[in-house]
Amino acid sequence: MDALSRAGPRPRRAAAAASPLPWGRFAAWIDCVCVVTFDLELGQAMELVYPHDFRLTEKEKTSICYLSFPDSYSGGLGDTQFSFRLRQAGGSRSSPFQDDGRYNREAPVTLQREAAHYFGYVYFRQVKDSSMRRGYFQKSLVLVSRLPYVNLFQCLLQLIAPEYFDKLEPCLEAVCNEIDQWPPPVPGQTLNLPVMGVVIQVRIPSRVDKPGSSPVKQCNQENLLPAPLVLPSVHELDLFRCFQPVLIHIQMLWELMLLGEPMVVMAPSPTMSSEMVLALTSCLAPLRYCCDFRPYFTIHDSEFKEYTTRTQAPPNIVVGVTNPFFIKTLQHWPHILRVGEPRMSGDLPKQVKVKKLAKLKTLDTKPGIYTSYKTFLHKDKTLIKRLLKGIQRKRPSEVQSALLRRHLLELTQSFIIPLEHYMASLMPLQRAITPWKNPPQIRPFCQEDFMKSLEHAGPQLTCVLKGDWLGLYRRFFKSPNFDGWFRQRHREMTQKLEALHLEAICEADIVAWMKDKSEVEIVDLVLKLREKLVRARCQHLPVKEETLQRVGLYIDTIIGSLPEDLQTVLHHP
Repeated sequence: MDALSRAGPRPRRAAAAASPLPWGRFAAWIDCVCVVTFDLELGQAMELVYPHDFRLTEKEKTSICYLSFPDSYSGGLGDTQFSFRLRQAGGSRSSPFQDDGRYNREAPVTLQREAAHYFGYVYFRQVKDSSMRRGYFQKSLVLVSRLPYVNLFQCLLQLIAPEYFDKLEPCLEAVCNEIDQWPPPVPGQTLNLPVMGVVIQVRIPSRVDKPGSSPVKQCNQENLLPAPLVLPSVHELDLFRCFQPVLIHIQMLWELMLLGEPMVVMAPSPTMSSEMVLALTSCLAPLRYCCDFRPYFTIHDSEFKEYTTRTQAPPNIVVGVTNPFFIKTLQHWPHILRVGEPRMSGDLPKQVKVKKLAKLKTLDTKPGIYTSYKTFLHKDKTLIKRLLKGIQRKRPSEVQSALLRRHLLELTQSFIIPLEHYMASLMPLQRAITPWKNPPQIRPFCQEDFMKSLEHAGPQLTCVLKGDWLGLYRRFFKSPNFDGWFRQRHREMTQKLEALHLEAICEADIVAWMKDKSEVEIVDLVLKLREKLVRARCQHLPVKEETLQRVGLYIDTIIGSLPEDLQTVLHHP
């Protein structure tokens, strides 16, 4: 039993009183911290989970152990950082962090807290150590969280992991106690997060932020000593660096992501594989990538058989791997991106070529995109020229990344805006919403009607790219990304209709309506209004609090008009 497990429950501190449960503030950011070590007899083994009462299933522990070490032999010594994502096993479980879903309602859809998956952020150290039987010290510190804040958590690991490897458990306990003092992540707020004598300053993105806008200037610096470590973004990667070997194919990769196509990323290291997968899935923002993705995947993963079987088509997933064994087991997948160590070719990083899948050799596969996919849209040569000019002028990587992100954002917006406009036209007119009838239904989405609307309101209005936009939309309709987008928009529109119906009830003359109604009809109205109120509060409908209060007063007025025996029954539901 490790030192922290022996310590028993830690005492509650006064500062944590604002959180209803122990570790509530800590759990707002991180579910648990794991330490994985190499055991000569067991291989990778879980040395520590903290807080000690956090329950991971045996399946999750095994997965975390394998995903926390490089999968293929790496002779490299030193420190490595990468990330992974794994499916939660054993059903849903309660968390000390309770926010009634507020964070997910206010955060951008691309940054919502995961419900069924964990992210793992890894700091792996491999150094020669003659005191170890194997001659090497090999250990990983892993932050397990449901938040996709790759920048923040990797920055946090850079601060705490080197210190932990020197001082071990007491250091980790102190850090976790500090994190348990942090304010929760509230979208739209700039937060100061103290840890180990450093203050990390971050802004949590909000759903109401304008896509592509630069982050709000950080504030509250004048009172902070030492000066804070300001992170420009909690989640955005250096896209230009990640996409260096595939810049001339960015159009194709964007389309493959949009259509939710199965793709394997083969890279020399977990760092490169995880960064490439996260960069690919982020290039649809502000559209949510609704398929599965595994930034780093090993042959020991419980889903290995599911992904390598040839009896069915590969699933809609982007999977990052490093073990050459996958070249053989995944060669039936339709799109394989093989990247090597970054190499320069003149001014431009060496670009991979598109190759036929038949050329994928089991051994010594050269970098390339192995696919037979033909893009629907033409390549944007202006973007490539601008990026190339930036390389020649030694433009900073963050500026190049901003150019690339702006291009991908405008491309996604050009594609999605016609869909948004058509979807809005399916909403019933406000005058059709009357207080004493159920709200009218949203009209069904008709693909052919949408296609006709593109003639006068298509992406050509906002995007210079030519190509087969109609063909791209038809393929998109079959993808999980369309299904995810449509369900979310339909849910939002249904809630808006409910909200408008409640407002119509508030503006109605309820006393006049009751005059010629039977007791049965009036009781039925009371029950329906109560149900609407409960739903409005549970689903957090976009309704003003005063509207809900007025509906409550209406219910009291109606009950007051009924005979006393009925009033007694209705007052005690």
